[in-house]
Amino acid sequence: MRLFPKLAMAATIRKLVSTSKAPGAIGAYSQAVIADKTMYISGQLGMDPKTMELVSDDAASQAKQALTNMGHILEAGGSAFNKVVKTTVLLGNINDFQAVNEVYKTFFTEKQPARAAYQVANLPKGGKVEIEAIAIVGEVKDE
Repeated sequence: MRLFPKLAMAATIRKLVSTSKAPGAIGAYSQAVIADKTMYISGQLGMDPKTMELVSDDAASQAKQALTNMGHILEAGGSAFNKVVKTTVLLGNINDFQAVNEVYKTFFTEKQPARAAYQVANLPKGGKVEIEAIAIVGEVKDE
């Protein structure tokens, strides 16, 4: 005997997001996935999408490219930087935090998301910074 009746629930829509304006996946993952009205953006390195190489050996330059790539993915998924609600910044060296933060705040100029930043042992391709995000797709009402 069931305590709760089986409820008919609408299926959650899942959509993979991909754009050639950002580097393609270098592993078994998607650039981003939208589930219902939430977009989960995979970690972005400071890679040039045409060459698939890091743009420089400088953390700030890599952060700028990573966030530029993220912007293209957000756009492809119908979102934008002002709809990002959470980011995670992974740093090869925590001493690069301030330089990366200076770049970061030029992309998140309003409605700054919640954020965590960590130093990690290594990043793919020897990167100095990787940034992932969660964003809302569609209309947002701020209170």
